[in-house]
Amino acid sequence: MYLLENTVRPYAWGSTTAIADLFGIEPSGGPEAELWIGAHPDSPSNVLLSAAVTEPLDRLIGAKPAELLGAACNDAFAGKLPFLMKVLAADSPLSLQVHPTVGQARDGFAREESGGPARDAPHRNYKDANHKPEMLYALSGFEALCGFRAPAEAADVLGGVESAIAADGGTIPALLTELIDGLGSQAPESERLRTAFNRLIEGGDEVADLVNTAATALAARSSARSGGNRAAQHSGNYARELDTAVDLARQYPGDPGVIISLLLNRLSLDPGESIYLPAGNIHAYLGGLGIEVMASSDNVLRGGLTPKHVDVDELMKTVSFEAAPAPGLQVETTTLGQLVYRPPFEEFQLQRIEIPAVSDSMAASDAAVAQNGPAVVLVVRGRMVLDSPHGDLSLGAGDSVFIPADEAPVMARLSNDDALNSGGALAFAVTVSTR
Repeated sequence: MYLLENTVRPYAWGSTTAIADLFGIEPSGGPEAELWIGAHPDSPSNVLLSAAVTEPLDRLIGAKPAELLGAACNDAFAGKLPFLMKVLAADSPLSLQVHPTVGQARDGFAREESGGPARDAPHRNYKDANHKPEMLYALSGFEALCGFRAPAEAADVLGGVESAIAADGGTIPALLTELIDGLGSQAPESERLRTAFNRLIEGGDEVADLVNTAATALAARSSARSGGNRAAQHSGNYARELDTAVDLARQYPGDPGVIISLLLNRLSLDPGESIYLPAGNIHAYLGGLGIEVMASSDNVLRGGLTPKHVDVDELMKTVSFEAAPAPGLQVETTTLGQLVYRPPFEEFQLQRIEIPAVSDSMAASDAAVAQNGPAVVLVVRGRMVLDSPHGDLSLGAGDSVFIPADEAPVMARLSNDDALNSGGALAFAVTVSTR
């Protein structure tokens, strides 16, 4: 097993305290958005080979991939660690975004490599040739937009905007009427969603005017509702969606993503709940702390709620316009008692390892780490010992390890440090999917 040092990415939307509070350490003073644990070449974890020597994990694996990944993983994923684990801490919304299929990523990356913009260019679409299916496990209450709601329901939500503008004494924008009529038509659902999304994402003054008019009226409606004016509440009861649009408009005035948010499922996860996001799913994380796992890629196509580049043509080829509920993910219990989350992707699965503070039997409190080739483990609470045939490591909150494929089985048990383990210990492990 190899102890890791990991990089924190200081994106502006990151919380200044959530990751530090989780691990019981001093915050840096700036935003701490994502802690990366893996071998992605943009921010690989550093392996602690000795007190004075480190090596990037991608380089370590590249030197002996068959040994560290195992034959099956090495063959299936071309000698690369196929997953990336993150701790994500959002204090404000991330951009509205979508991830490509593996075919789209390969084609797009090859196209841009052969004559497109430099890899660090702000208008570059593809950073690598891989897809980025992902899942998120909520450590705190977590808010998100995720996938399209049914178009008739989206029309009803936009009806709430129409009602708010009318109640505020404003003139209903023609674009809003066009969107409501189109979403409520008899055309196929995917066609209705595509038309509405395309009309908004193209932007322009008409879209910006609609966003600003809607935001003003919805803010007035929200104020009246909080003051006890029941007439200000839309009969469709989409208060959360409409309030979210107000919040987004304050941060991104005139941005088409404000209205697009009303076409999407508005999701609130409780701690311990999880979702998965396949290619083509349009989404935005709004706030919260979670464990995020994905295929090892950084390919993101943005669709709004950002000052960054939006490539409308590429985005329209990538988004899936199928209406569906947010894809929740339920825990499975293996025959070994492991608590595992298996989204329908071959690159990864997530295991929750929770060891209680007190047990009638010490053996009963041990947990086998799920290993299907290589694995990484992150401790988020308490202190535990990982015991393998090659030795053991004691890990506290914030510590992480890479476990090679040939180092199995690994058992997790509670450390003997009672002062640190009054509440037990909690860790998360990622390995290749056993589906």
